[in-house]
Amino acid sequence: MELNGIVLSPDPRLRQECAEIEEIDGHIVKLAERMKRQMIENGGCGLAAPQVGELIQLVVIDTDYTSEKDYDPYVLINPRIVETSDTLVPYNEGCLSIPGINVEIERPDHVVVEAYDLNADLIRYEASGDLMCVCLQHEIDHLHGITMFERLEPSARMHAMREYQQARARGAKPGDTE
Repeated sequence: MELNGIVLSPDPRLRQECAEIEEIDGHIVKLAERMKRQMIENGGCGLAAPQVGELIQLVVIDTDYTSEKDYDPYVLINPRIVETSDTLVPYNEGCLSIPGINVEIERPDHVVVEAYDLNADLIRYEASGDLMCVCLQHEIDHLHGITMFERLEPSARMHAMREYQQARARGAKPGDTE
């Protein structure tokens, strides 16, 4: 199921491993532009290609924008986490594909990510203890078929899934949080 152009859980596309991008062509550039638009229209700070129905390793992220004037997302192609800290910290996360709820997830408080940009340049992103750190991990999870539900312990997962079903029954849409 899709709403506002966003694939919603439990759509099976969200649980699939995504293919690496072999060539950055016009389709990839257009898809990145569409994803940037959909992310801001739905009030997100990150969006992965499977969330718009494309099973490829493409992510857009902008955790700093306050309006369309300063909106300038990073485009990450075939991103890889190459380093993480051993320190886990809890963070309250939401997801455009799981609207209406937030869940607390523990993740490393420092990551280093390597990815290609639209010019096929290898870029290194480093983030510590902030939304960018969490967003990088969350979006890269999507590329490997992992939603925030899979990051929860079984009892917390069941609780979150019930909350999500209730939120959807109330009409929650992408961008809605608790």
